[in-house]
Amino acid sequence: MTIKHILGNWKMHGQKKQAIELTQAIVAFKIPENVKTAVFPPFTSLHIVASELIASKIALGAQDCSNEIGGAFTGDISTLMLAEAGCKYVIVGHSERRAQHNESSELVKHKAEAAISAGLIPVICVGENIGERESGTYLQAITKQTKDSLPSLAHSSKFIIAYEPVWAIGSGKTPSLAEITEVHKTIASLLSYDTSVAKHDAVKTAIVYGGSVKPENAREILASEGVDGVLVGGASLKAEEFCKIIESAA
Repeated sequence: MTIKHILGNWKMHGQKKQAIELTQAIVAFKIPENVKTAVFPPFTSLHIVASELIASKIALGAQDCSNEIGGAFTGDISTLMLAEAGCKYVIVGHSERRAQHNESSELVKHKAEAAISAGLIPVICVGENIGERESGTYLQAITKQTKDSLPSLAHSSKFIIAYEPVWAIGSGKTPSLAEITEVHKTIASLLSYDTSVAKHDAVKTAIVYGGSVKPENAREILASEGVDGVLVGGASLKAEEFCKIIESAA
């Protein structure tokens, strides 16, 4: 059975009422056997959503974490805190964090390592900007970003890589299926030939796609070679759309 990962990144949306209603609507949907689903609400909604997910097949994730375990780091959230809140996953290196908060791939690597140490599965985001895509240097850019972001602990724990072309996020534009496949194959080849991550825990590293995923294009994207799931943004805020994407992975 081929497992597909459907991950919903809520970003900075929703307060208590919206979080409860959205979670309840998703929980009421029957998740197909081959689908692993997780939602990533804002920090303030983690406990609320966690309580709604009890006894469901849906996992909880956080949108970011600190690379530090604890200490004088005002405003930061450690991976141990996230694990205690019920999280199983955490997104690291999202393009919005890299661009708006100047996060380097080295920092992303350390965040991923912190996540693994706390028993979380980091979803490591990589992707090219429009300049790199149009100049034809996107594969080189993605290769370097991926290598620099991979945790050195990868041989002993698993993680997910999310390919998110920066120019596609929230734009309504998506790469062609051939372009998505090309990048996913490139990332997979990096994992295959890097002895520090190859066959870690004898589990294949999932590579998911993100960037303007919606019900209208999810089925084709999920059926593309090398695509192990999707990281959904805006469509994950609407239960009906998100559930249609889950259904398309069946």
